[in-house]
Amino acid sequence: QLVESGGGLVQAGGSVRLSCAASGGTFRNYCMAWFRQVPGKEREFIASIKWSGSDTYHSDSVKGRFTISRDNAENTVYLQMNSLKPEDTAVYYCAARETGRTLIGANYYRRVSDFGSWGQGTQVTVSS
Repeated sequence: QLVESGGGLVQAGGSVRLSCAASGGTFRNYCMAWFRQVPGKEREFIASIKWSGSDTYHSDSVKGRFTISRDNAENTVYLQMNSLKPEDTAVYYCAARETGRTLIGANYYRRVSDFGSWGQGTQVTVSS
């Protein structure tokens, strides 16, 4: 089970940190990712992080502004969002894929279909 938190209303240029708490599995065996979706559009990949936290991958649309991280001791993955823009307004979803302790890098898993477990989503609204 994945439960996101931390969303809300923020002004353009501001920052928000999203959290996703995982339960029900061995967190360390999972690649974790963040996606976002706006009404009428497909779910968009934002970032992924390898089971160990040693490798991350960010989409071009957020690179340099957003950072994914994880705390395996706390079974939690984070998304630090800085320099927010109105176009970042969306529902943000946490996702998990069981990979085991693979050598495969985070950038290998970027499609919605790569992930089998999803959170309920948290709304982030950026005002101009």
